Amino acid sequence: MSTSQIHMTSRRRALLAATAFLTTATTLGACADPGPTGTAEVDPKDLGGSKVLPVSFDTSAVQKRPTGTLHPEIAAELPASVKAGGTLVIGSGGAGGGIPPLAFTADDNRTPIGVEVDVAHLVADVLGLKPEVRTTSWENLFIGVDSGKYQVAISNVGVSEERKEKYDFATYRLGLHAFEAKKGSNLRVTGPADISGKRVAVGSGTLQEAILLRWNEANAKAGRAPAELVYYQGTTEYYLALDSGRIDLYLGPNPTATYHVVTAARTQIVGTVSSSYPIPGKVGVLTKKGSGLAKPVSDAINAAIADGSYAKVLERWGLTAEAVPASEVNPSGLPKPTETK
Repeated sequence: MSTSQIHMTSRRRALLAATAFLTTATTLGACADPGPTGTAEVDPKDLGGSKVLPVSFDTSAVQKRPTGTLHPEIAAELPASVKAGGTLVIGSGGAGGGIPPLAFTADDNRTPIGVEVDVAHLVADVLGLKPEVRTTSWENLFIGVDSGKYQVAISNVGVSEERKEKYDFATYRLGLHAFEAKKGSNLRVTGPADISGKRVAVGSGTLQEAILLRWNEANAKAGRAPAELVYYQGTTEYYLALDSGRIDLYLGPNPTATYHVVTAARTQIVGTVSSSYPIPGKVGVLTKKGSGLAKPVSDAINAAIADGSYAKVLERWGLTAEAVPASEVNPSGLPKPTETK
């Protein structure tokens, strides 16, 4: 997870501001026509040929989310205290409005919605528990799990070797970053050579920047021109620069890029890269180490994968490219800084 994701409120507000500007400014042309409920649809070719299907985001307070099927044999794996309580208390880092489409506030400015909230409900369904989603800031999720305030945290937490020393994980999504280009671009990014000589915008001090620096090292070794990394103060500036042609690409988290592609209809995703490059980045349900929750939660996710409800959750939020074939307990994660070569 990038350091920029820690500051969820400011990033989300900046994203929404950028979206509002880009979709209303007369100099930028018309955006996708909204549907009768205020949703917008996107053509799959605008997502860089990824697995993401056309989507329309439902931001209403009353969500028609996919439901899971109770599996008594998996529910039996739960710690006795959790099973007896009948409730799964989930920490969600969507405070201050959150970051769509991960975890954010519905149109009523109160109800938490998003892919993370759907996953929370899905897991609770399979385990026969009532989901209780509590919204907090992202950094306070860990304190909440430590204190027992939350039994699990489902909030785009990337698996890392450092975090595994204190927490257990049950994976449910890939962690991806996305290269966003102006709509209609013929660019495609699959590796370092594809950014050679390009102007690529990125957030300073983020994992995305670290990846680009490594790619530039690879380009230098191969005798190719490096990419020129460009930095701006906020998301609005990044998207204005992209639309005006001052930059070729913008590398940011895949979920927020997907949301922007759908709602602004001015850009497209032309490639993705693992958030833990060069190893696969994985996002997991966070539980206190030794709590006994990681395995039943992982088994619940695998049951949802098997019956198709998991795929429906990711599809409705445009994140099928981040689907995992199976949930794992404590897989290899982002190495500690001292382990990075």
